[in-house]
Amino acid sequence: MTPTLVLINIIGGVCLLLYGLRLVRLGVTRAFGLSLRRVLERGTSNRFIALISGLIVTMFLQSSTATTMLISGFVGRGLITVVGGLAIVLGADIGTTLVAQLLVFDVSWLAPTMIIIGYFLHSSKSNTGRWKQLGRVGLGLGMMLFALAWIKQSAGPLKESDLLPLVLAPLAADPIMALVFAVILTWLVHSSLAIVLLVASLFGSGVLPLELALLIVLGANIGNVVAPIVAARGDHINAQRVPIGNLVMRVCGVALIFPFIPLVVQEMKLLFPADERFIVHFHTAFNIGLAIAFLPFISVVASITRKLLPDRPPSEDGSLPKYLNEKDVETPSLALIGASRETLRLADMTEKMVRTCMKAMVNNDEHALAKVKKMDDEIDALYKKIKHYMARMAQVSMSEEEGVSHFHTLTFATNLEHIGDIIDRNLIPVVQRKIKDQKYFSKQGFGEISELFEMVLKSVSLAQSVYMSGDRNLAQQMIDDKNQIKRAEVETNKAHMRRITDRIPETLDTSGMHMDITRDLRRINSLITSIAYPILEKDKDLAIKKKPKK
Repeated sequence: MTPTLVLINIIGGVCLLLYGLRLVRLGVTRAFGLSLRRVLERGTSNRFIALISGLIVTMFLQSSTATTMLISGFVGRGLITVVGGLAIVLGADIGTTLVAQLLVFDVSWLAPTMIIIGYFLHSSKSNTGRWKQLGRVGLGLGMMLFALAWIKQSAGPLKESDLLPLVLAPLAADPIMALVFAVILTWLVHSSLAIVLLVASLFGSGVLPLELALLIVLGANIGNVVAPIVAARGDHINAQRVPIGNLVMRVCGVALIFPFIPLVVQEMKLLFPADERFIVHFHTAFNIGLAIAFLPFISVVASITRKLLPDRPPSEDGSLPKYLNEKDVETPSLALIGASRETLRLADMTEKMVRTCMKAMVNNDEHALAKVKKMDDEIDALYKKIKHYMARMAQVSMSEEEGVSHFHTLTFATNLEHIGDIIDRNLIPVVQRKIKDQKYFSKQGFGEISELFEMVLKSVSLAQSVYMSGDRNLAQQMIDDKNQIKRAEVETNKAHMRRITDRIPETLDTSGMHMDITRDLRRINSLITSIAYPILEKDKDLAIKKKPKK
């Protein structure tokens, strides 16, 4: 076999290894994404538990890079502190070494079985949701095991090659170059696990000398942090501090061990045979040592990251999303949480818009009216971002429960945006006309409109609780309030007509405005109340299913 053909085979094996790793990560996050998120959120009561949480989650995800990106997003949203995030990342880096310990065993004979099982689980039409994702995991693991055996077999002829020593000589002669090469390579493939397994296979085949293999492993441990740093750009400053803190710890760890590589090799040879598992043992020992050294001083590392990345002044642009993480789009269970929180922000902005519009009407306040217009622009822009985010999410296969949640969230967000349009296109022109012409409602009419505004504001606020909790009693309360508002509108219009009959001057002067405002407030309430109907209908369907047959 020619060197070119050997190289093509190795590259093909690496590509298959990376694709298998991606399938495993994708399957696990889609099947257990919400459960893993809860483990990470709850596992920060102390540093040790946080470290264990990161270790467990990464053994499922098979990628400390994926865990670091996930944690950075949580820290950026304020769900986890920077200190807790750094402790989890230390555990994640140990977790990926334990995965390497399992995969380095020669269990390639399992690959065909796992691929067969994975294929039938993933392809069967009767399997949906979690079983389908477990099939994807089986396919990915089978591909990874097959790829490792393929790489090892393909690399065998290289140890007889006259060209290989010429290629490796510059790296073996210049340790710094070897480190830099490994950092760049790991960043390109986005997986230190893949690089470590590749290096172990090449060393086991006699292609790589031991010290060079260990240098590449050290470089892979640094390169593993580059992808999360790049991915966190533009996120909240706390999200960026987690991968930066991990980089600080890894660079310090590599700097401390780098001069003593020959001594480390000598000592480890007394404990372990110099085969491909030796590389993985070194990788594991390095990460455990890093955790032991830095876990007690994790607060100091967090302080260093604050100095490297000082706080930025908060943005006043309400149209910028805070919780939409692009990295979660392929994991609907996580993406829906971010979309839901962003939709709640939209609801809060809508409530403020209604309240500010009322203030502008009461006080003839043009400045408040200008704020309302700005709020509508921000609501429109934020809604567009939520809609596009959820459209990308819809391209990913979702479970039935996720599909229902996706529909309800998008419907709620759409109704909120429509409420903003009603205020912008209908209420604002009425208030503008009132301010411009210096019109004033009668005392009774003003009281009725103010009361109607307050009732609608109460419904907008209650809608947020209904959306978050899905509580049937609160949903029923919203329906009752809607009926009450409808009756109040009818009563205020009747009272208004009586005042017209009585020829009250203010009523005659503002009759059109009064009717327009009450009509638009009822429309706003109808839109916001729509969040309650699916909850009541769901309970009704459940009741029908539970009803005993006669």
